[in-house]
Amino acid sequence: MGNYYVIATCRNSEKNIENAILSLHNQTLKPEYIIVIDDGSTDKTPLILNDLKKKIDNLFIITNPDLGYNVTRIVNNWNKAIKLTIEQKLNPTDYQMIGTDDTIYEETYAEKIISFMDQNPKYAIVSGNYDDNKYVTPHGAGRFIRNSFFNKVHKFYPEQMGYESFILISARKNNFDYTVLHEARFEHTRQLGQDHHFYEFGASMRTLGYHPLFALGRFFTYFISNKPIGRMGAIYMLYHYLFYQPKKEGYDSMYPEDMRKFIRKIQYNKIKSILRLKLK
Repeated sequence: MGNYYVIATCRNSEKNIENAILSLHNQTLKPEYIIVIDDGSTDKTPLILNDLKKKIDNLFIITNPDLGYNVTRIVNNWNKAIKLTIEQKLNPTDYQMIGTDDTIYEETYAEKIISFMDQNPKYAIVSGNYDDNKYVTPHGAGRFIRNSFFNKVHKFYPEQMGYESFILISARKNNFDYTVLHEARFEHTRQLGQDHHFYEFGASMRTLGYHPLFALGRFFTYFISNKPIGRMGAIYMLYHYLFYQPKKEGYDSMYPEDMRKFIRKIQYNKIKSILRLKLK
């Protein structure tokens, strides 16, 4: 069976971090190593991590200075973890897993997903699920990425908002697929999106070039179902999609035009297929 390593970021996570790491360490299919990036915690998180390090031999900790909370640093921290694997010459793996400080995974979580991905090489990205909704797009937490795809096409994550969606779309562009394995389960210990009011949900749809009809359809789906981000989250998302002004460069900038055109093309085709079904 394929092997994997885990990247997890945290900040001021004293209430959650120990259980989150232990749920990764206690998997029936254990990770080759777990890399945790502490983004400047000012609570007891560093002490908890140091204690865990004494018990878990394959736990690596990157500690950042306290620069205040900033969600834009998450992807930069992921890339720091990847650079650590190169600098430390850690064992190469078949997959990487994105963990978080607020998720608990069932013990067979990794085993279920890697078994599926080993048997289905067309899938580059797969996650499990945390509720009973039948999602088709992998979640950020608990996401497994096939390294043969990632290292060839990207090597590092783009340090722009919408990076999680960009990797999914890039997989499609390179003739891979993605899915959610609903029988692999995890749970959130914090409410989804409570720190950012879904600003990036909407703004990144602009930077990625989402088709307006597709964005509107996503809004109505989330608003009517009241899931997964709730009705207020759906309103925030649509507002930021409509009024966000992308920057010329940096984290808030637009993705390349060829990728934006590709995104609109696949979304337009999806809209057409839905309309055909409704008209039958």
